[in-house]
Amino acid sequence: MRELAEAMQQFVTARGLNELEGSTATVLPGVRFFRASRGNARQPLTYQSGIIIMGQGHKIIHMGEQQMAYGPGSYLVVGVPLPLECEAFSDGGEPILGLAVDVDLQQLHAMVAQLFPQGQPLTGCSAIECGLSSVALSDALNQACLRLLQALQNDVEAAILGPGLLQEILYRVLTGPNAHVLLELVRHDSHYARIARVLGRMHRDYAAALTVEALASDAHMSVSSFHRAFRQVTRVSPLQYMKQIRLNRARELIQQQGRGIAEAAVLVGYNSASQFSREYKRHFQNNPRGDQR
Repeated sequence: MRELAEAMQQFVTARGLNELEGSTATVLPGVRFFRASRGNARQPLTYQSGIIIMGQGHKIIHMGEQQMAYGPGSYLVVGVPLPLECEAFSDGGEPILGLAVDVDLQQLHAMVAQLFPQGQPLTGCSAIECGLSSVALSDALNQACLRLLQALQNDVEAAILGPGLLQEILYRVLTGPNAHVLLELVRHDSHYARIARVLGRMHRDYAAALTVEALASDAHMSVSSFHRAFRQVTRVSPLQYMKQIRLNRARELIQQQGRGIAEAAVLVGYNSASQFSREYKRHFQNNPRGDQR
């Protein structure tokens, strides 16, 4: 899979991203590119839903007592945004390179309807299996990714060829061994799909005073059933999940936008700056003042 790393480095050079530390949007909506010159120790973050392809370097995801490694030659499918802890490693001193592709739900539903016509049953999975899955990169998916990276180097080529290449990548995943992660999102009445819709609201309205009772009502579930299903999918409680969303967003506001601590606290829904600082330090093992520019 060395050719994928080379294609990513060519994209970096073509787009002048040799100094990039972190992720950046590409000219194609829903596609982001990641680069880091070095690895990082285990730290909390939220993995957004989508398809993640590593070209260089590798990562270890920690989910409670479970671990999952992925790197070149494998790809990751994330069904719903998940609060995790992640370690990143640079191989041979080379920068870490990766590509993340969002999954368009409308396109997903349309493609699943073609793949499973006339009500054919979808392959199910448990809630725990569905949240996250890593498998080997097939040659067909690898070739599609190479063509996408080539197209992303040119705005016109990306605009014309990009949508079709994204459709092919989604197709390759849906016909691959970890298709269940995305298929379960289409099962409208499954607990997994209901929790996925609630997570969408939580990420949109993270600063609002959302209650577990209101979220359970949105999912058309009892509070006890909702709480149990939520923990199965995300491995944390609804309140813990909301706290992690707010703290991760606050860190972005402080580090990337230069917002003050008190301002960031208010923007993510905290009424008490002191409580915010305590929970921030507990979550990131670092005082928020240490993350200010």
